[in-house]
Amino acid sequence: MSEILRESLRALGREWRSGAPGILVLALVVAVGAVTSVGLFTDRVQGAVDLQAAALQGADLVISARQPPSENLAQRARRMGLETVRTTEFRSVLFHGERTQLAELKAVEAGWPLRGTARVADAPFAKDRPARGVPGPGEAWVQAPLLQRLGVDLGARLEVGDATLTLTRVITDEPGRGGALFQMAPRLLFNHADLARTGLIVPGSRVDHRLLLAGSADAIQAFRAWAETRVEEGTQIRGVDDARPELRRAIDRSRRFLGLAALMAVLLAGAAVAVAARHDSARQADAVAVMRCLGASRRRVTAVFALRMLWIVLLAGAAGIILGALAQAGLAALVSDWFGTALPAPSLRPLLLGLGVAAITALGFALPPLLTLGGVPPLRVLRRDLAPPTPSAWLVAGFALMAFGALVFWQAGDPALAGWVLAGTLGLLTVLLGVAWALVRVLGRLRTGGGVALRFGLANLARRGGVSALQLAAFGVGIMALLLLAVVRVDLLATWEGQLPEAAPDHFLINVQPDQVAPIQDLFRESERSAPEFHPLIRARLVAIDGETVRAEAFAPGRARRLATREFNLSHARTLQADNRIVAGQWWGADGRPPGFSVEADLARTLGIALGDTLTFRVEGERVSAPVTSLRQVEWDSFNVNFFVLASPGLLEGHTPSFVSSFYLGEAAEGLLTDLARRFPSATVLDVGALLDRIRRIVDRATLAVEYVFLFTLAAGLTVLLAAIHATRDLRRRETAVLRTLGATRGQIRAGLLAEFLVLGALAGLLAAAGASAGGVLLATRVFELPYGPDPLVWILGVGGGALGVGLAGWLGVRPVLRQPPLWTLRGPA
Repeated sequence: MSEILRESLRALGREWRSGAPGILVLALVVAVGAVTSVGLFTDRVQGAVDLQAAALQGADLVISARQPPSENLAQRARRMGLETVRTTEFRSVLFHGERTQLAELKAVEAGWPLRGTARVADAPFAKDRPARGVPGPGEAWVQAPLLQRLGVDLGARLEVGDATLTLTRVITDEPGRGGALFQMAPRLLFNHADLARTGLIVPGSRVDHRLLLAGSADAIQAFRAWAETRVEEGTQIRGVDDARPELRRAIDRSRRFLGLAALMAVLLAGAAVAVAARHDSARQADAVAVMRCLGASRRRVTAVFALRMLWIVLLAGAAGIILGALAQAGLAALVSDWFGTALPAPSLRPLLLGLGVAAITALGFALPPLLTLGGVPPLRVLRRDLAPPTPSAWLVAGFALMAFGALVFWQAGDPALAGWVLAGTLGLLTVLLGVAWALVRVLGRLRTGGGVALRFGLANLARRGGVSALQLAAFGVGIMALLLLAVVRVDLLATWEGQLPEAAPDHFLINVQPDQVAPIQDLFRESERSAPEFHPLIRARLVAIDGETVRAEAFAPGRARRLATREFNLSHARTLQADNRIVAGQWWGADGRPPGFSVEADLARTLGIALGDTLTFRVEGERVSAPVTSLRQVEWDSFNVNFFVLASPGLLEGHTPSFVSSFYLGEAAEGLLTDLARRFPSATVLDVGALLDRIRRIVDRATLAVEYVFLFTLAAGLTVLLAAIHATRDLRRRETAVLRTLGATRGQIRAGLLAEFLVLGALAGLLAAAGASAGGVLLATRVFELPYGPDPLVWILGVGGGALGVGLAGWLGVRPVLRQPPLWTLRGPA
């Protein structure tokens, strides 16, 4: 075995000094470098996005229950290296002299919030600033509406149960409200040490006790897996992925966009290595023939060249990882200020992925031809026309499919995205190979027309039908991936950004009584603003699905159980909102017939609700049942008022609703908000501008990250072109030498080769444009849930860019062939 190791190292040394494996090494280095840099950067960006998402709930993980969470949970969390803080939330009536006001009370420990920053001001609507610490004992921070409704200023003392607290700050932004947008009363925040003094927590009190946790992603995941099997019934565990629909969709889309960019790098890396590895294996036939003449067995030959490939993989993989790490470090330094803080350190997963790319692509694409090297006949030393046996097409396809599938699913981290990319790529390859072969046959019939250069180029394509079809497919895949990122990506990102317009609603108005709707609309008109649209809201609890009683234990821990046991905000409507779309069933008519419920599609999937199921809600002590007549897809990130469940008109008749609305105020909102609070003290205005700004930042930063990731993927795409051209350079060298010997001038051959590459590039670009357009529609509708129409620019860039790009790359690749003397080529090795 040691002798085989030495022999493989000697073979690698000889090849390395001659520069023969250069294109394979370059393909592997660029592939690993691109994937590693993409992986490291996206890992850090995703960490920053998750931290910002965690800031909306004040922690990485929140455990909430009606009873204080077991101390064992906190002890276990601290042993696992997590930070912990307790909060307690409940409603109570506050007193200031003879005046009373219902408020949402929240007691917090020192260290709150674990993620994000609370912001406070010294007066209502004054400029705010980051809070330092939490309210001291005997102090409280309040939201501005509470001051207005009680008619007091900061410095006033309020009776909170048996305790008296002094109001010291106005709280303008509170981490932890991302998951509970519809508060029913203004907030009062005080120190947890004062909780016992209030005497408000007694048996039977409706209290939400929370344990907030923060730490590394691995520790959070491990603790959550441990805790979900041990918490008592009724306890909820909520992480970043369980955030509000608006936030969750923004985070999911950012992950998918970054995942798409990384997947394109993997796709191009695999294509580059596949072409280079196949060419490299074919070049070893002469060396194998010599070894066989000297008595080497087939097994020995296979072992030597397999080990040689292993050394190439390790060396190129190490170089690619170093290159990728340096590239992402420089990029991270440039963009860290976009996140307001340094990007978190990456995990080791991208480094393992980089080595995996090198190993899996080499194994999947280089192993089949390597296995045939042992079959090279010794007689090839004398007869150069004896080629090694061709590997089975099924064997090659099987290895390649397994390699690419493993890379895609490993890199994506999203089965849906990986599945669609894998299916689309395989479908495209099948179509590309079929269409490429047909086009090559058609070109063969057209080669009698045009000038000498065009006829020469078309003849080259037709004569090497199989090779030309493979080149066309390789170019098509590369150009398609680049088009997806260069054009389709821009369109999709622009559509995503367009769903959060500057005038998106930044305030919600809740607890509006039926007789207040018209006066509030008049107030807006008096302020020369558009009157907001109001929607009825009725609180209800889901008690049965298709006759089966809803029990918490029947649902998986996490979001499904939390949604099943929550109180729903039901509404009814005659017409479908513009940001809702029916995906199954039918919307009821203007007369409210047939009566039924319309359910948001994601909620239906989570709770196992199907079209036609009968839902039963308990509304104000009465049971209301109706079938599910439609499923809706809701654009939550529009920030309009939307509901998980809508009822047909008349179904909730007899139940008095409150009303809710959303509207845009912008910065000049102080006067209108003051008038609202004074004239309608029972209504509650919620400022969601902070939530909207955070989601916009997530969108903007994900967009910028994808823009930079594209640069790395572009390098992998260029390597595909170089590898595909280099694969036929030896063949072109011999053909050129023969043509020069027969009297062709260098200029004629140059023009013919240029025509060949221009036609090849234009055809590949045409096929790639079709694939990118279809892929864009598929990704938009199936993965990102965004509207998309094919962009004509894809076709212009595909055909024009393909012709110019492949033509230029081909010309640069064959220039050394034209400079080489024909006699040297004919006498030298093939």
